[in-house]
Amino acid sequence: MSQEMVARDTQEVGSPVNDFRLIAIDGEVVSLQTLLQGKKGAVVVFWSSVCSHCMRYDKYLNAFAALHPELGVAVIASRQDEAPTVLRAAATARALRFPILHDPSGSVAEQWFTRQTPRAFLVDSNRLLRYRGAIDNYRYPNDVEYTEYLEPAVAQFLAGKPLSRTEIASFGCAIRSVYYNLPKAL
Repeated sequence: MSQEMVARDTQEVGSPVNDFRLIAIDGEVVSLQTLLQGKKGAVVVFWSSVCSHCMRYDKYLNAFAALHPELGVAVIASRQDEAPTVLRAAATARALRFPILHDPSGSVAEQWFTRQTPRAFLVDSNRLLRYRGAIDNYRYPNDVEYTEYLEPAVAQFLAGKPLSRTEIASFGCAIRSVYYNLPKAL
């Protein structure tokens, strides 16, 4: 199968996702294929340094590689007008250790049918989509109604079991919005 981008009308669980080549904030060029090298799969999270929903997952994403060394991990910053300087400043101020890739045009987010951040994807070593959606139900772990979504999918995937949930609606900040383009003084 070709590693190039393929235009699709839909994205189906069990189907291949498009590869990408993006520049990380440290200057490294990263592709999905490089994230998958020597791994059972990868988790890709569409993310924004200024999204309050994403900020909530800093600790989780910082720990992800140590929790799941058999998986590649990266976040993709695709939010409209989010500059590399803003991404680097957030990474420094918040001590972010996970790979942050920049998708300045939002084209990768569009190809992955992503409209808001955060939105997580679990893919296997053949780039087949296994899970997409929310990381959790946006409650704190000590809340009795807290429900994890990504972690059970990862655990089932790594155990070679069928995933009980392959998709959960995600929520968060818009990647593209007409409101981002409104003039400052109305």
